[in-house]
Amino acid sequence: MKTKPLNLLLADDDTDDCIFFKEALDELPVNVNLTIVTDGVELTQMLKSPDFRLLDALFLDLNMRKKTGFQCLEEIRSNSKLDDIRIIIYSTCSDLETANEVHRLGADYYIIKPGNFCKLKDVIHEALLLLGDSTIATEEKENFIITGERKLMYHGHSQH
Repeated sequence: MKTKPLNLLLADDDTDDCIFFKEALDELPVNVNLTIVTDGVELTQMLKSPDFRLLDALFLDLNMRKKTGFQCLEEIRSNSKLDDIRIIIYSTCSDLETANEVHRLGADYYIIKPGNFCKLKDVIHEALLLLGDSTIATEEKENFIITGERKLMYHGHSQH
């Protein structure tokens, strides 16, 4: 039985990061439709478009030109029509204060962009697994930052 593809949107102004993200997704055992926007203004326009199709998740970079990820996050969370969009911050910023701020603003998860491709695949895969697992409470801080380590638990292995 074929599963319905996940509709993902990546908002990131770094071309290389977008390419690596798409290549990592292509290597994962998931069925996805990926749309990429390259700045916050383009993201806002897309979300306000009448032919906008609902997303399963938005991977949102914080440091974009024209409009930051912080501004986009606040706008999305203040629009009740977009309440169902799961927002995963996807940023180079590893500052705990920043993670706390986007958690407060309503992000569902936080990924610190990893430096290598294998780790990138791990964190994206973990994010997609968490999106499909309604038993994980995103309000709990220990579930908020995605490290790529929890993925093992989904395959019946434990980390002892």
